[in-house]
Amino acid sequence: MKRFLEGSQAVANSVALCKPGVIAAYPITPQTHIPEELSKLVAEGLLNSEFVNVESEHSAASVVLGSTACGVRSYTATSSQGLLLMGEVLFNIAGLRLPVVLTCANRAVSAPINIWNDQQDSISLRDSGWAQFYVENIQEAVDFHIIAYRLAEDRNIMLPVMVCMDGYILTHGVEVVDMPEQKDVDRFLPAYKPLYKLDIENPLTLGFLADTDYYMETRFAIQKTHQEILDLLPKITHDFRNVFGRDYGEGLIETYRTTDAERVIVAMGSVCGTIKEVVDQLRRKGKKVGLLKVITYRPFPIDKIYEALKNVPKVAVLDRALSLGADAPLYTEIRAIFFGKKRSPKLIRSFIAGLGGRDITLDSIKEIFKKLSLKTTEEEFIDLKPELLKDKV
Repeated sequence: MKRFLEGSQAVANSVALCKPGVIAAYPITPQTHIPEELSKLVAEGLLNSEFVNVESEHSAASVVLGSTACGVRSYTATSSQGLLLMGEVLFNIAGLRLPVVLTCANRAVSAPINIWNDQQDSISLRDSGWAQFYVENIQEAVDFHIIAYRLAEDRNIMLPVMVCMDGYILTHGVEVVDMPEQKDVDRFLPAYKPLYKLDIENPLTLGFLADTDYYMETRFAIQKTHQEILDLLPKITHDFRNVFGRDYGEGLIETYRTTDAERVIVAMGSVCGTIKEVVDQLRRKGKKVGLLKVITYRPFPIDKIYEALKNVPKVAVLDRALSLGADAPLYTEIRAIFFGKKRSPKLIRSFIAGLGGRDITLDSIKEIFKKLSLKTTEEEFIDLKPELLKDKV
């Protein structure tokens, strides 16, 4: 069914189609419209779910940890400082192997206070054990929440999934969205039947004290499961295509006009739409350029990225986040893929753009492609304002 929806409304309706039994979230810009819409659906009797009002994001994460541990499909959403406040609990959710789904409306983190978009918040939680999807548009946001539940609750996985969508750009943007029908979601996503749960009739312990004899094996098991996600996700997206008709390939990466490309930008999230437009413009002028979009950032699809880039002479990696004191996060991982390999790009350069919501324009992307032709390997900030750096702002 085609509907003209704000991104947050679309995500809320997508989550509702997955029938979570418990929803807990605390309002924070730009995530607030998602739980607001879900609470409305619950209040109007359109969604049979327990909506739990909490006093903080830490509490919201704790509620969905407890409800999922009791065998109930659960959901939460947050942004920025709220995600960081959840951090302690998010590590616990992954360590307990609980298939929670969370929407991160990506937003810059303080200080200074900034409510606009970059991806620093979710990138900072990349090592928490959660799978992470980064979506380009509202349709992808709708679809990948349904895919997220299917993946998280698979009995061979049982790990939480974070769907990351750029704040404001997607959460408050409005698009025509093909909203799935409930019967099709029910066909694709079966009712949640937990592999284990807290039950007074069949007592068990979750989150026990693991000393030196046990802890390392729990980390190893999560690491192995992330590798299994790389094999399972393509099967899930194949099933999704068969039910809903939309094709996300293997759900790991998307290549756009890279087959003969001499220069390729690697990026995640909504900026990929801008890059595609520039690629089309430059292709019409005879420039062999392309885009590699990373959808699944955790687990990181090393082999797929290697195959997509190994014959590309020059690669730009565009990050909307920083690893302060080191190279940018996505760039670091792309570079690591090709260390010691016989076949690799001759040049891989790091570009940082869009921090704190600064616009990444068509001209910004054209500048990256242009600078990729220069004989330098230095990290570069795009659209930086040198006049503001005099006093180390």
